[in-house]
Amino acid sequence: PLALDVDAAAYGVSEIVDENMASAARAQAIEQGKDIRKRTMIAFGGAAPLHAARLAEKLGVSQVIIPQGAGVGSAIGFLLAPASYEIIHSLPMRLADFDAEKVEALLAGLLHDATAIVRSAEPNALLTSSADAYMRYVGQGYEIPVGIADDLSMARLKANFEAAYRSLYGRIIPAMPIEILSWSLRVSAPTPTAPKIRRPETTQAAAPPNRRMVFDAGARRRLDYGVYDRRSLAPGDCIAGPALIIEDQTTSVVTASFDAAIDTADNIIMTRKTAA
Repeated sequence: PLALDVDAAAYGVSEIVDENMASAARAQAIEQGKDIRKRTMIAFGGAAPLHAARLAEKLGVSQVIIPQGAGVGSAIGFLLAPASYEIIHSLPMRLADFDAEKVEALLAGLLHDATAIVRSAEPNALLTSSADAYMRYVGQGYEIPVGIADDLSMARLKANFEAAYRSLYGRIIPAMPIEILSWSLRVSAPTPTAPKIRRPETTQAAAPPNRRMVFDAGARRRLDYGVYDRRSLAPGDCIAGPALIIEDQTTSVVTASFDAAIDTADNIIMTRKTAA
């Protein structure tokens, strides 16, 4: 009905999807007062590497990182994350009626229960704990988490709440009463130390074993793309865009605006080409 050929129809669909994502990212950045052009994009999941370069083009982002195993990033994160357990318990009270003894007893019980669960996974680890109170001004619809220090007192809770509230909203409401709705306690095993990622000492151009014509959204036409198997790439390999880097769970699209390289952790680092 629109009298479009296959390339034009597919290009239109993908541009709508990418522009929707770019618009959402712009809105988030503006609301937080951030310049998104100074940021590095990290693309993970099965679909993100397909869209990341075009999204970066729209946002003015100059660097995109696609981690190793991006298509199964959530599973990798689950396996690498330290054992931890969090319990949230409702115990509403106005801050003016704060009952330290009752709260201390509640947190002690939560600490006991959470510790027992984490110990089943990490019997010998040095565990740490942290606690939050979920607080708000009376009458508000949403509460915010407020860290609880060793000093469990009305004055400390009020000070911590006001600092957290001011950080989120830029101001406090001095005469408004404060209430606590629930309490949370988390017990965690130590976080593993991540290996330091360095730039490869040497670099080398990687020759594509295959090539194919691919529609490049930025160029709005089909271009000759190099096609690489990610498993065959080594740290220091440099890939001239445009290119496709294929793996079992996803494909990374390196558009004509970008080149790519492999770092010492086997991440793909896409960098925008310098304008001629």
